[in-house]
Amino acid sequence: MTGHMRVFTGRANQPLARRICEYLGTNPGAVKYTEHPDGELLIKLEEDVRGRDIFIIQPTSSPVHENLMELLIFIDCARRASAQRITAVIPYYGYARQDRKDEGRVPITAKLTANMIATAGADRVLTLDLHAAQVQGFFDIPVDNLTAEPVLSRHYSRMKLQDLVLVSPDVGSTKRARVYAQRLGGDLAVIDKRRVSGSDTAVGRIIGSVRDCTVLMIDDMITTAATVCNASELCMEQGARRVLVGATHAVLCGPAFERLAEAPIDEVVVTDTVELPPQKTQQLPKLKVLSVAELVGEAIHRIHNDESVSSLFTIENGRR
Repeated sequence: MTGHMRVFTGRANQPLARRICEYLGTNPGAVKYTEHPDGELLIKLEEDVRGRDIFIIQPTSSPVHENLMELLIFIDCARRASAQRITAVIPYYGYARQDRKDEGRVPITAKLTANMIATAGADRVLTLDLHAAQVQGFFDIPVDNLTAEPVLSRHYSRMKLQDLVLVSPDVGSTKRARVYAQRLGGDLAVIDKRRVSGSDTAVGRIIGSVRDCTVLMIDDMITTAATVCNASELCMEQGARRVLVGATHAVLCGPAFERLAEAPIDEVVVTDTVELPPQKTQQLPKLKVLSVAELVGEAIHRIHNDESVSSLFTIENGRR
């Protein structure tokens, strides 16, 4: 076992961090933030971390640059304070979509971000449902990429859905949909999607049948909601009885809330990896937020005690 554990939280998602600390039976470490008039940030740990096992909870969600920079400063602060080991807990990892050069003269920002986190002094990373699994390989430090599948599957299992079809909103999400189909006992269908721009998609056709079925679409994130809303309309046109949508990361920017409200979707289930403003969620009664606090908290406990994290997904998830 490493030194005594302390959990700190940045400002990107403090409600989730508090729930994680409650699960672990601890309180978030004391931190003092000072913002200078020109926008520079100073972070001071208000307690001794020398020789301790430090976990810093900070998703790099919007505003991405501010939250990423805060994470880097936090890691550097803990390293210079002689922490024994530093784990960056990043429930939502921004820039994961920029994982390759799909055209000339563009960056691979997922790799750049990985380099920055490691250079700042992180010894390992804990994250959830990376948009592209290969981003784990961009790090030269250990990465635990959890999945929210047990949390979402538990919700849908309790609904006892009949005539279920798992619809992958695009070809790239087929593997994810197959996992849920096996867990929940449904059939599988795939939507042929073509991206028009960063905020819009053109949906083609459904490979498979959804007629007279309950459609469940699971994606890793909902950003502008163009994909799931267009796909839900296509499913209803093809005779689906109803459409349910689930996702790990509720990025929900731009016209996402308006699109979801107008789309033929009965329920949208997301997790709390990204903090959602209450005034926004109240505008969308069909939105339900599940917590991944126990899942992340258990992973932190296992990392601290040098226990298996992968076994979280092969045995019934529960407290030690």
